[in-house]
Amino acid sequence: MRKICRKALPKAEAGKLRTEQTNANAKLAGKTLDVQKEWKRARQNKPLKVAFDTLLGMAGNRERCMYCGDSQGTDIEHFWPKNTYPKKMFRWNNLLLGCTACGRDHKGTRFPLDAGKKPLLIDPTKDDPWLFLDFDPMTGNFSARYDALGNPAPKGAKTVEVLALDRREALASGHQKAYKHISKLISEAAATSTADATTLISGLKEVDEYGILGWCFRGAGINEPPMSSLRSAHPAIWAKCVKAFKNS
Repeated sequence: MRKICRKALPKAEAGKLRTEQTNANAKLAGKTLDVQKEWKRARQNKPLKVAFDTLLGMAGNRERCMYCGDSQGTDIEHFWPKNTYPKKMFRWNNLLLGCTACGRDHKGTRFPLDAGKKPLLIDPTKDDPWLFLDFDPMTGNFSARYDALGNPAPKGAKTVEVLALDRREALASGHQKAYKHISKLISEAAATSTADATTLISGLKEVDEYGILGWCFRGAGINEPPMSSLRSAHPAIWAKCVKAFKNS
């Protein structure tokens, strides 16, 4: 899962989405709101088409799903499900780019909350996923990140459970292949005295299709070889990589 920087919508479209939400709230109060019908109608209009295009741009060149990072994002996904939380249906900060597998097959209307009623799912536009997730290079699966006391991060555990990030063979296989290339590049750089940060960073960006570099340079992977070897052998290059991948 990759950390996503949310872009601002053009002012005109942002204003029209706020108007859509105001109208939807009025219908909700009057008990006349049909969520599916309202969304289907609005989805054909310019504000949501611009929102979709903006989400595609936020997702990067491969336009991957913002949850799994594997399948191509096919439509707008509501982080807070619109059927359960219609007051967030047109809120720009609630819209993500999702694939069918994550948005319909796995997440659907599932939206666990903690006792304080805060989401227990990772929102990649607001959270750094690697504060809550860990990665196993051997299996290619994601899991919850554990703290020093051996307790799993609740947000990581629920995200893995709901999105089945530890039970999707194609996803795990892709992770393994990407990490193999990442590991090779980092190992080679760590082993040579003539390593170049710009070349390494460029190469790593090219092979990281799933946002695993976040685990390597910000998450629990910083203490695993070959990352630990690079940090020890070339601290200046390590620092440049950490900076380069701060949003990966």
